[in-house]
Amino acid sequence: MSDSSTMQQDDEQPRPLRVQDYEELARVRMEPAAWDYLQGGSDDEVTLRANREVFSRLHLRPRVLVDVSRCELSTQVAGTPMSMPLLVAPMAYHRLADPEGEVATARGAGAVGVPMVVSTFSSRTLEDVAAAAQGPLWLQVYCFRRREVTATLLRRAEAAGYRALVLTVDAPRLGRRERDLRNGFGLPPHIQAANFSEELTAALSTREHGRSGISLHAQEAFDTSMSWEVVEWVRSVSRLPLLLKGVLTAEDAARAASLGVDGIIVSNHGGRQLDGSVTSLDALPEVVRAVQGRCEVLMDGGIRRGTDVLKALALGARAVLVGRPVFWGLATAGEQGVSHLLSLLREELALAMAVAGRPTLGDIDSSLVFRP
Repeated sequence: MSDSSTMQQDDEQPRPLRVQDYEELARVRMEPAAWDYLQGGSDDEVTLRANREVFSRLHLRPRVLVDVSRCELSTQVAGTPMSMPLLVAPMAYHRLADPEGEVATARGAGAVGVPMVVSTFSSRTLEDVAAAAQGPLWLQVYCFRRREVTATLLRRAEAAGYRALVLTVDAPRLGRRERDLRNGFGLPPHIQAANFSEELTAALSTREHGRSGISLHAQEAFDTSMSWEVVEWVRSVSRLPLLLKGVLTAEDAARAASLGVDGIIVSNHGGRQLDGSVTSLDALPEVVRAVQGRCEVLMDGGIRRGTDVLKALALGARAVLVGRPVFWGLATAGEQGVSHLLSLLREELALAMAVAGRPTLGDIDSSLVFRP
């Protein structure tokens, strides 16, 4: 589809006015089991729901009589410039939503100046994504039992021009994702983990009720013995800036900062790992306090509105990452859906900053929010 007006004409759907409008449009376009894989969380999905609900418990304190004729949203994180304090979160297998997969997502994100964090388990090779990208890319990394598999991936990313590495640290084993078990979800034949050989990823195609091909592969491949030494090991392989994704406590944040990481992403894996864990937004203030400015702090989980971004920034996040909604945009209208959805978030954030009397990112601080 060439543009959103084409989407409206072909599908007789009004142009989406908010991020949430894309959700239903995407649902009817995706295969039901793939939709459940995208949308689902672990166990009873308590944390999945809480990631959204927590934003409504945090209220804004707007200031008035401030010159907001110009609002400045551009910033940089880990040396990467971006048009607003937002990145596309790492998500696997974008070809479940669109034939071009991560290539289309990268183009859509780049068109609005938003960096994309490409998943280790992308359905297009990291080199293909880099060749198509119009903006900066980071690579998300899982640590495999066979360390050379991970090391090769890191070297490929650096050679392809990726700007940073995001090491996921909260998934030594995958959470129990019951939607996938119920559906017997595994990758369809036309989709593969493109960065790896079929020998390394054969379990991903398992499709059997009560089993998850995604989980079976993780059991075979992931390094369950990974400890803090992995930070130094990654640093020995790659010179790229390193961020740790999946930190939720002050204790872990302080240790990460003491090891010299470039950033921490406060995340509960979109509610897909430990059900009942603290929400990212609730964990954010203690992580920010614990690092004491030694590294940058980002967060993900539940972002759907510009005001959500504003609240996260007020609690100390340098930037946020947005996951599932980007997939919705991709499934609805390919790269144009991605760029339009991200543009909606940018417009909402700019308006929220203006109405709150905080025209620059530097004006946003904890005095902007309170919990009643």
